[in-house]
Amino acid sequence: MGVPEYQMTAAVWVRGALADDYGVRPEEIEWVQGGLEQPGRIPFEPAEPPGVKLSFAPNDQSLAHMLATGAIDALMTARTPSTFSRRGGPVRRLFEDPWTVERDYFQRTGIFPIMHTVAIRREVLEANPWVAATLLKAFSEAKELAMADLTQSSALTVSLPFLVEHAYQTIDLMGEDFWPYGIESNRKTLETFVRYMHEQGLIPKPMPIESLFPASTQRSFRI
Repeated sequence: MGVPEYQMTAAVWVRGALADDYGVRPEEIEWVQGGLEQPGRIPFEPAEPPGVKLSFAPNDQSLAHMLATGAIDALMTARTPSTFSRRGGPVRRLFEDPWTVERDYFQRTGIFPIMHTVAIRREVLEANPWVAATLLKAFSEAKELAMADLTQSSALTVSLPFLVEHAYQTIDLMGEDFWPYGIESNRKTLETFVRYMHEQGLIPKPMPIESLFPASTQRSFRI
């Protein structure tokens, strides 16, 4: 299985889902790390999870090319590889209808996997405790503006003809606030991610979600 970096967030989520839903364990797979399109990628922070076999792709080969030629059997990546084509070819998706699988996953688990977070330097926050609440307010207001645009039919914000319909379908499935902010709104998702990190040997023990956020921001993040 190719992967740009073993510990990348997308890979943690996919490995966790494969383990929970299909019984596929990380230690049952040989992992090949490398650049998706450009050969020679090296992880920013090397990972050495116990019981997991990790290696690197040849310096002259990308993971997308290795997948197309059969040098690796599968590829786990956030970005669609250039060697994939909907018209057919040697590379295809694991699931024939991934969108149905994704919707079923959310309906069963209530989890919308988180990929990125906003971070503040500790020294900045200690010197200016108001920064976190101000940033949260700013991002929340920006999100409200963006979400409102998704259902405006006069001028579509994205060049997708059925954008409004897709937005309403998402609301019907996930609720009005399908990009929730704050600890409580994301508690199950965060706790599941921490569990996956522990099960995959990337952290030595589980940790309470509150420990991941500065104490001065706890009330702000619980809106």
